[in-house]
Amino acid sequence: MSKQTEKIKALVEKRELARLGGGQKTIDKQHERGKYTARERIEMLVDKGSFEEYDMFKLHRCHNFGMEKKQYLGDGVVAGSATIDGRLVYLYAQDFTVNGGSLSETMAQKICKVMDMAMTNGAPVICMNDSGGARIQEGISALAGYGEIFERNILASGVIPQISSILGPCAGGAVYSPALTDFIIMKEQTSYMFLTGPKVVKTVTGEDIDAEHLGGASVHASKSGVTSFTAKTEEEAMELIKQLLSYIPSNNREEAPRVECTDPIDRKEDLLNEIIPDDPNQAYDMYKVIQAVTDNGEFFEVQPKFAKNIITGFARFNGQSVGIVANQPSAYAGVLDTNASRKGARFVRFCDAFNIPIVSLVDVPGFLPGTGQEYNAVILHGAQLLYAYGEATVPKITITLRKSYGGSHIVMGCKQLRSDLNFAWPSAEIAVMGASGAVAVLCGREAKEVKEQGGDVKQFLAEKEEEYSEKFANPYQAAQFGYIDDVIEPRNTRFRICRGLAQLAHKKQDLPAKKHGCMPM
Repeated sequence: MSKQTEKIKALVEKRELARLGGGQKTIDKQHERGKYTARERIEMLVDKGSFEEYDMFKLHRCHNFGMEKKQYLGDGVVAGSATIDGRLVYLYAQDFTVNGGSLSETMAQKICKVMDMAMTNGAPVICMNDSGGARIQEGISALAGYGEIFERNILASGVIPQISSILGPCAGGAVYSPALTDFIIMKEQTSYMFLTGPKVVKTVTGEDIDAEHLGGASVHASKSGVTSFTAKTEEEAMELIKQLLSYIPSNNREEAPRVECTDPIDRKEDLLNEIIPDDPNQAYDMYKVIQAVTDNGEFFEVQPKFAKNIITGFARFNGQSVGIVANQPSAYAGVLDTNASRKGARFVRFCDAFNIPIVSLVDVPGFLPGTGQEYNAVILHGAQLLYAYGEATVPKITITLRKSYGGSHIVMGCKQLRSDLNFAWPSAEIAVMGASGAVAVLCGREAKEVKEQGGDVKQFLAEKEEEYSEKFANPYQAAQFGYIDDVIEPRNTRFRICRGLAQLAHKKQDLPAKKHGCMPM
């Protein structure tokens, strides 16, 4: 055997050893927990045979607390590039079989390398988290590694899409990297995210709680809004990533992938002519409207379990990817609150950063009143949504279906926030407030006089409400001032959106020169 052949054989053996991570026993334990290994996850996600790994032979340099005896090729993270549906992506997967996936200085260097490559080449970066946190034996060097990763998350924000999947533990400072990315997917039952674990919580606050209820997938999907999606299995998590990527571009200089449309753009939906109830206080399901107007009724919802009074997600019109923001009358009457405002604002800003047009479907009675909202800064959160719409320079089409009252009318993509096309259904009510509230303010003194004179106050108020409704419970006054571009027949909504997007295909709009704005936080 020649020396060259021996060296090649040694290389093959080293590669096989690196692929074993922490060894077969730790791989078996990972499988017993119902979890895949880092490499299995990557192979599950990317196109077959496309993964190219970097730094497979990297080793940590720590000699504290016996770490020199715990050397594994690759040092706890598998990183590289691949393609998904033919598109270039960069990705890394933490390997829990190697020192519990704990982050070391060299592991951080591997992660930073692929993030830098993703930025240089304008490709999405995907991270798969399954780690016990910072490698305590390395002290400040591990913390410095996190800092390097966070800085790259910040610099990449709005330049390339960043997607995090939480497939195991993610605690302490480690949670900030996913929090800085655009979308988070959490695997149910096996993943959790929190700054301080159950033991620390109990010691400090006396609260007795387990990891699932402190920071599990269901908590962050429905209560905190930290995660964008949850998945019952790791296979489902990978499919969600693929589906998400199909709607978004690879970087902020490109457009989202366009697909062939088999759904006629002039398809009329008679259902929409009947969907608005005669009773203004009766709910209806906004999902039915979305399904009626999008290509083939398809809709990929983002944060479906959080702030259900507002709907955000991706759809297509004539094959073009579009972000949809819609009030949901069947959840708290579609009212805006702190959670709905920040959910909507975050989504609008993502769409604007990555050249994705925004279609808003409006039926909003106002902001939720009460001390709970005021104390939780509904003013600031509402301003975030307003700021996001006003700052966005992508094509914006707003359709008012029914109610659009007061400040909530403004923040939902009104003409004054530079919406390009504003349409309204004949059922639209655009006013400062609803008829009953307005009459109570405008005619309070007169109602009191009617009561003192022994008249029928209810009849008087009903007449005044009817008068107010005739003036304001329709879209025509707004149309008179040019705040509505057209009043449209509901069943033609799909066609008007498709044609509007075609008109706005080459829209160019710039913001005033500045370093950055100071968005209310």
